[in-house]
This record gives sequence, C-alpha cells and structure tokens, in this order.
Amino acid sequence: MSYKCWFQCIDPECGEKYPISTVIYRCKKCDSLLEVSHDMGALAEHDGPWWRELFSGRYKSSSWPYGSAVWGKKEWICPAVDDKNVVSMYEGDSNLFWAERLGKIIGLEDLWIKLCGNSHTGSFKDLGMTVLVSMVKQMISEGSGIRAVACASTGDTSAALASYCAAAGIPSVVLLPAGKISAAQLIQPISNGSITLCLDTDFDGCMAVVKELTKENWIYLANSMNSLRIEGQKTVSIEIVQQFDWNVPDVVVIPGGNLGNVSALGKGFEMMLELGLISKRPRIVCAQAARANPLYLSYLKGFEEFKPVEAGKTLASAIQIGNPVSFNKAVAALRRFNGIVEQATEDELANASALADLTGLYNCPHTGVALAVTFKLLRQGKIRPSDKVVVISTAHGLKFSQFKTDYHLRRLEGVTFDYANQPEEIGADLDSVKRALDRRIGEWQSVEIDWSKWER
Repeated sequence: MSYKCWFQCIDPECGEKYPISTVIYRCKKCDSLLEVSHDMGALAEHDGPWWRELFSGRYKSSSWPYGSAVWGKKEWICPAVDDKNVVSMYEGDSNLFWAERLGKIIGLEDLWIKLCGNSHTGSFKDLGMTVLVSMVKQMISEGSGIRAVACASTGDTSAALASYCAAAGIPSVVLLPAGKISAAQLIQPISNGSITLCLDTDFDGCMAVVKELTKENWIYLANSMNSLRIEGQKTVSIEIVQQFDWNVPDVVVIPGGNLGNVSALGKGFEMMLELGLISKRPRIVCAQAARANPLYLSYLKGFEEFKPVEAGKTLASAIQIGNPVSFNKAVAALRRFNGIVEQATEDELANASALADLTGLYNCPHTGVALAVTFKLLRQGKIRPSDKVVVISTAHGLKFSQFKTDYHLRRLEGVTFDYANQPEEIGADLDSVKRALDRRIGEWQSVEIDWSKWER
C-alpha cells in the first residue's frame, strides 16, 4: 500500500494543499497555519485491529526504524521519508508511571504520569524533531538547497534540534533568550555543535527574529508552527492508549506554552478514533502558568477573543510564552475534546512539583504546572476521584535541578515551601543521628496535602 501526506491549510474555507517537501509554514493564499494531512482513505483500507497488531509488533523492535515509538507508526506520521533518511535515536516508548502514592494523597484513584522527559535529550521535543530533521534530510537528498535548520527556544526545542541535526550532519542554529533558560538547557545545543545565539529578549522576541530569518529558503524553520513537529508529538496519544492495552483514559492534562502539543494530542486521538483503534475521546486539559496565560484568559471568554500577553518571569520557563503560535490549533482541539484550561501560580506549581517528588518522581516545573492544575480541578469537581487521569510530564527534572535546589533551600520568591526538605547539619555521633532520625522519620510519615491552597 502506498501512503501519502501533504501540507494543508487549517482554515476549512481555504484548504489549500502543498507538497510535503515544500519549504512553507503558512498558507500562501490566506496566511493560516498548515497541518500535515494524510490519505485517510488509504489508511482505512486496514481496520483498527490490524493497525493495533502492526504497532504492537513493532514496539521496541530492532528492525530499523520501527523500534522508535514515532517511526513504528511511520504510515501515520511521515511516509514520505525513506528509511535510509530517518534520523532517529529510538525516541519515545517512555514510561507511563503509575503515581499510586501521589494519587492516594490527593484522593485520585487512578493517576498516571507520562514521562516524556525520559527521552534522548530529556524532553518530548525529540518526538517531533526526529520527524522534522528526517524530512529535511530527505529534502536535501532530493536536491533541496537547505543549508541549516533554525529555531527559537526556551531550552528543550534547541536541545532536540541540535542533537538530531548533529546526528544527521546538518548545521543547526538556535536563538535563545539571554539569561532566561537553565544552564543544563543552555549547554545541550552548545555541546552538540549548534550555532547558539543568545538574544537580549524573551522567547516571543526570539520567535519574531527566527520567523524573519527563515523567510530565506536555505534556512529551515524547526519551531512548532512547522507542522512536521506535530506529527511526531501526536504519538504521545497513541503511546498512552497502547500502554493501557488500547484503552482510553478519561482525562489528559498537559502544560501549554506555544500550544503545539495540545493540538498534537488531539490529532493522535482523532486518527485512532477515525481508524477504529479506539471508540471514545478523553477530555484534554491545558495547564498554563499564571504569569504566561493567554490561552486561559481567552478560555474565560469562551475563546471568543485572543489577546497576546507579555509573559512574566515564571519558574516554568519553557512555557513562558505570551503569544503562542499554535493558539488556533489548540482551541480547535480543546473544543473537540470538551477541553478545560486552568492556570497555576508560582506557589502552586512549586509545591505541586515538590509533593510529587516526595512520592518518587523528579519532575520539571512545567509538570508542576500540570499537577497543580490537576489538584485544583479535582478539588473543583471537574475531575472525579474515579477518573483515569494521565498527566503529561514534558521534560526531565534533571534539567531544572537549580529550581529544586532553590525550593528546598527556600530561595524562591513568593513560594511557601510546604514540602521543603532542607539538609540538616548535626554532630558526628550516634546519639545526634538517632535524635534526628526519630524526629525526621515521624515528619516523613505525615506527608499530606493542604487543600486550602487549591481552593483560592
């Protein structure tokens, strides 16, 4: 069977189509964003059970490139790429962690954390970047004049781009907001040989520059307004369902910044529904930091209007975005999936992250935003105690160890430190150690949540 995909305008009144190998990010006719569309008729030649069996048979296999959780669904992702041009580090297949103890503390019977940060560069961005860089390699092999791939980033996108381009032998360029990302994130593109430029602005400023820069067709845009990224990221939906033996959770909660991941989640579920792999939709919740909350403010008005905001400094630096590129795509997905948008303050996200860590996680502040929103919606009755809930953890906590250090040493402004675990200096004798242990073990056993925080 020959499968095809192409770029198509997301505006239903336009619907203009472009070859997948075209260097294009917006519709030339109406300037709307594009999405990758697939020949669903050809895909529907096989039923849901056939696709489930195919995907399950490829899962973690050594057959190139199908052991990747992305390229194991190649027919649904980007069939235009020849196997020899796939640039993969066997991304995906990340752990779906049963957060049993955290669930018991907060009163949620079936809580799961999808650990997308357990990936090669430590974030979910790998899932989209493998598709984009592979397509660039395919285009170069066909004679395209692309000489480099560029992105604006708050850290994770640049890390993924730099790594995959290094593996492919393609130059990468990253524009970062100076002084606004962690050292762990800054060193990743530097180490992978990316041309790293730190601009005296925020992410939105970097994005404005890279959009102008990539008007030159020899520099290819790698940000999520390039819908090739979404094709890889939609496999998160498929992975979750596959890991639940092809059952759909009730609620999926995801942190949102530039908002490409919200539409990606929706697209994955929609394809499974249309092709008969699943029979219902989950509810999608987008969690925003209160200091960077344009989608939340629009949600309060029924999405009738959208106004960019000047994103304030937030611990959740990767979603410190005031003018998200994928706003329209995200809204469309949320409307189809009975979506909710909620926000979390700095105090809420820091304490939610710390509480989760006390139950065995080591999560990033953006996951803290999603967890805080989960706590709030549970308290509001919008999530039921019996719901099967999946929280998307977007990056590995090791990228944000300074945030965690500052929390436990009580150095964060405007945070109450409900779960700070400060190291204690004592005498080097057995009695001192015993006295400390008697006190501290009792405190450890009494960990619980203060619900008053989530009722404000």
